Amino acid sequence: MSLKIRLTRAGAKKRPFYRIVIADSRSPRDGRFIEIVGTYNPMLPKGDGNRVTLNVERIQHWTSVGALPTDRVLRFLDAAGLAKRSPRNNPEKALPGKKAQERTAAAAAAAAAAEETPAA
Repeated sequence: MSLKIRLTRAGAKKRPFYRIVIADSRSPRDGRFIEIVGTYNPMLPKGDGNRVTLNVERIQHWTSVGALPTDRVLRFLDAAGLAKRSPRNNPEKALPGKKAQERTAAAAAAAAAAEETPAA
């Protein structure tokens, strides 16, 4: 049985609230879980202390047993100093899209053409 530390959605429509739970990786997202070890309320501002609450002792216990956190939960654990998350690097994400690259190339070509022809 592989264990995951993951989020389970609760709360009303358009008012999300998540519980951080220990669950079997085969169970559904909002289905059966073993234990609640924290909460996450994305509706609160980022600096609020109640945005993420963690039961540190239980999380350390479950990670020692072999539970693996999901990427989002790993971010929370990294911010709390409980785990180390390596930053992801996607340099292509910062590049403009294909059409924007074509427009800049066309603008550069037009500027070069205008520079070559002398102004009368």
